[in-house]
Amino acid sequence: MKEQEKTQHTDAKKNRYSDEELEEFRTIILKKLENAKADLVILSEALSNTHDNGTDDTSPTFKVLEEGYQVLSKEENGKLAARQQKFIINLENALIRIENKTYGICRVTGKLISKERLRIVPHATLSMEAKMNQPGA
Repeated sequence: MKEQEKTQHTDAKKNRYSDEELEEFRTIILKKLENAKADLVILSEALSNTHDNGTDDTSPTFKVLEEGYQVLSKEENGKLAARQQKFIINLENALIRIENKTYGICRVTGKLISKERLRIVPHATLSMEAKMNQPGA
């Protein structure tokens, strides 16, 4: 039996991940959380224009075009910041599930979510089986 098949077969019999496995996922989540918070700071700074170059009082020749671009850019940054905040909340919730030892359990099927999926999407709450059975999937 291949190593991956052996792991999947063993995981299918378990009803939760071991403390060692949970610790591995905690490390992954903490790293992603650190990066996500750093990205949010950058987006927030761009949104508030804290690093403005001070060109507001220069020649108004292209002012209308620039203002339109700035509004669009702020809207996009706002959407990205909101999405990043949601991602951070999902990662923090995953840490809570690790503490509760419910991390990695599909909220639909009750089965363990594969380690491969959790390594890529550590805040996942659905197994691929459940995800594929969702309407619109």
